Amino acid sequence: MSPKLERVGTTYIPVKDVEKAAQWYVEKLDAQLNYRDEDKAILNLADQSFFLVKSKENETANFYDAKGNERFSLTFEVDGLQALESLREHFIESDVTVGEIENRGHAGRNFVFQDLDGNQYDVWSELSPSFKNRQRDESLTNS
Repeated sequence: MSPKLERVGTTYIPVKDVEKAAQWYVEKLDAQLNYRDEDKAILNLADQSFFLVKSKENETANFYDAKGNERFSLTFEVDGLQALESLREHFIESDVTVGEIENRGHAGRNFVFQDLDGNQYDVWSELSPSFKNRQRDESLTNS
C-alpha cells in the first residue's frame, strides 16, 4: 500500500489584526482559542486547527476564477438543509456577512460568509460520508 495524505490538519488564514480576528472567530464561529501572540493565533474550529497569521493590508485567502469571480478556498459542512438554514440565520443575527442559499446543481445547498478581513468561506449542507461514519463510530464507542 502506498503512502497517502490522511487529512488536512491546519489551515492558514491571513488577517490584518490578530487579536480582533481571533476574537471574531471565537465569538461568531465558536472557535476555541489555543494560543495568541502579536503575529498569529491558533484556533480549533470544525475539527481542524486554524492559524490566523498577521499579513499585509488587503491580503485574503480568496482567489479569482477564470471568469473574474472572487472565490473562497474552503468549504465547511453541516448536517442537512435545516442545519444550513439555521446556521445562516444565526450568522445573520450575529452580524456576520452572508450570501444567499444557493443551488449549484449538485447535491445539497450552499451559502458563503466572510470574516472581518474579507476571507470568504463556503458552507455546504452535506456531510462527507467518511465524517458521518466517524461520528457514528464515536457515538457507539461512547455509549
